[in-house]
Amino acid sequence: MKVILMRYLLIFLLFISLNSFGQQWKDYTISVRGDTINRIDRKGLKQGPWVIHVEPLRGEEGYDEQGYFVNDKKDGRWVRFSLMGDKIAEENYRFGALDGKCKYYTRIGELLREENWRAVDPEKTYDTVDVFDLQDPTKLIDRVVVKLEGHTMRHGTWTYYDPEWGTIVKTENWWMDRPAEEMQSATGGGVDDELKPLAVSDGKSKSDTAGKKPLVKPQVVLDYEKKNSGKKKVRTRDGSTGL
Repeated sequence: MKVILMRYLLIFLLFISLNSFGQQWKDYTISVRGDTINRIDRKGLKQGPWVIHVEPLRGEEGYDEQGYFVNDKKDGRWVRFSLMGDKIAEENYRFGALDGKCKYYTRIGELLREENWRAVDPEKTYDTVDVFDLQDPTKLIDRVVVKLEGHTMRHGTWTYYDPEWGTIVKTENWWMDRPAEEMQSATGGGVDDELKPLAVSDGKSKSDTAGKKPLVKPQVVLDYEKKNSGKKKVRTRDGSTGL
């Protein structure tokens, strides 16, 4: 009798749990393993683990991808597979846009390309970004304030591989969607309105006159002084007001 009562109690508790779970989500799917995926909350936003299936269309190959949504935006690691089940991409997301290192593979699993991205916080208009030496990535050259445009920008090293031999074919260095070499040139010289350099302190005090070049007199002045050297001092007007 006790066993029967316990069984009914467990069924009742399970029913209550499923009912409350169903009230939390507007829609969801139960996977073949019994997991709850593809959840849509009461506000119509995607949440939690998702599996997305895309059929081939107009010459584009279809694929399946899986990862997490937070408030309707992709977040964290997403993995993409061909419809044959081969992994073809590993991507990272933040604010619903590509962020960090992403890897892409051939249909037989050989590494084809590595990309680096920086996602943009949609709540920000400007951000302060570090500029590192291309020869020594640990050396900070400058920090600049950059105007944010779009959702994500190429930022970091992109590496292209020979899929047959695994050797590096080409590398590119990007800084907020600009070639890194161009950015370093800009911080060393003139900087446009969208790139305003900030001083990086080295902890050393400097006087107001440090780094000033010595005054060089014009040749006509030098000739005049040579001609009149040793003679009685000649009064000249230099344009000063005496104040």
